[in-house]
Amino acid sequence: MLLPMSPTDSMFLLTESREHPMHVGSLQLFQPPEGANAIDVRSMFDAAIAADEVAPLFQKRARRSITTLGQWGWESDGEFDLEHHVRRNALPQPGRVLELLALCSRLHSTLLDRNRPLWEIHLIEGLDDGRYALYFKVHHALVDGVAATRMLSRMLSVDPAQRDMPAPWALRERERSPRHPEAGGLPALPFSAVRAALEAVGEAAGLVPVLARTVNRGLNEQSGSMSFSAPKTMFNVPITGSRRFAAQSWPMERIRQVGKAGDATINDVVLALCSGALRAYMASLDALPDAPLIAMVPVSLHTEDSSADGGGNAVGAVLCNLGTHLDDPGLRLRAVHHSMIEGKESLKGLSQLQILAMSAIGMSPLIVLSALRLNGVIRPPFNLVISNVPGPRKPMYWNGARLDGLYPLSIPLDGQALNITCTSYSDEIAFGLTGCRRTVPHLQRLLSYLDDELGALERAVGVA
Repeated sequence: MLLPMSPTDSMFLLTESREHPMHVGSLQLFQPPEGANAIDVRSMFDAAIAADEVAPLFQKRARRSITTLGQWGWESDGEFDLEHHVRRNALPQPGRVLELLALCSRLHSTLLDRNRPLWEIHLIEGLDDGRYALYFKVHHALVDGVAATRMLSRMLSVDPAQRDMPAPWALRERERSPRHPEAGGLPALPFSAVRAALEAVGEAAGLVPVLARTVNRGLNEQSGSMSFSAPKTMFNVPITGSRRFAAQSWPMERIRQVGKAGDATINDVVLALCSGALRAYMASLDALPDAPLIAMVPVSLHTEDSSADGGGNAVGAVLCNLGTHLDDPGLRLRAVHHSMIEGKESLKGLSQLQILAMSAIGMSPLIVLSALRLNGVIRPPFNLVISNVPGPRKPMYWNGARLDGLYPLSIPLDGQALNITCTSYSDEIAFGLTGCRRTVPHLQRLLSYLDDELGALERAVGVA
């Protein structure tokens, strides 16, 4: 049976092309248990593949037909092949992290097969330090970044002695219980569903004043879901499908101390780090605009009750002034903090539907500019996407193998050649930089600039 796909989810399929793969990913590094090695970790994954039990989410295939009037929907893949989705890779010598990132760059550049469920996991061996790596990519139509992180976290345990942890794709116990068949027709709907539908109609009726308020904020250069002040930059041009990935992590305590001393949030500090690094990087290429860069900052709308099992997207957006025109790192932090307060204020009192609608309208110029081939010609709606996805707060293990690193890969878009995504894990925060290989040269230099900016911020707020 073909189940309807939400407009938000289907957008990622409709806008995908060879130059614009629409999948997110993550790189995980595992330290083998005491007395074991990477081959032992591989054997554990081999056993998980042999079990051949796959959760319903991982069997969902995108399809459209006459019955859906050409709209995208989901169906279960009746010819599911686990070994197509779980693949093995080995690094060339000398097996450094450099070779690992190069492999992930290539894997992240290729499209997922739309005739199959839209995900892949690559098991990677050959690291010279004895660790084992896992690269996971999944289409954004299936899950967003927060849901993907939660989904991967389900396979982990805080107990290093636990040895019965499932693979990410495995069927869970609660998914084994029989489900009630879905009945059609209004009389079969529960009252809560009818009430939700009526509430949605009411929320939709309130979109016009919300849109007017959002446009007014954008015209007055106040943060919200829409901006008219982003400058044209080297990032806001047409891109190719080839990707380059760079990643590094820093102690969370350093970020936290800067935020505490600077009266700012951790997310503010992350954005200020990106601001300073981007300023230095673009200046080194003689490409820094006079006007400040505007970042689109995704805001997760998932609740505590949201489950990754069902997939889907629940993401709004706030546009943040990065203050890249300012010389002083402390002033850049203040500018980011003030802009994010304004952005959060713009979302107050809005329902999830209204936030999603305003965020979609704020993003829509990207699609229009791409369709009219005007990227790089006129002013973009924003300059890049910077997101911060919370991960596990404690050290995690998979059958005794310690998760030693968790690095995100995301989606550059046409007219948005660079994406910066951060993921917190245990006592560290990892920055994952994903860029168009042709458009963003020497991407790894941004990591050095991030490190320099963290030191500069520590000195600016007096914690160095």
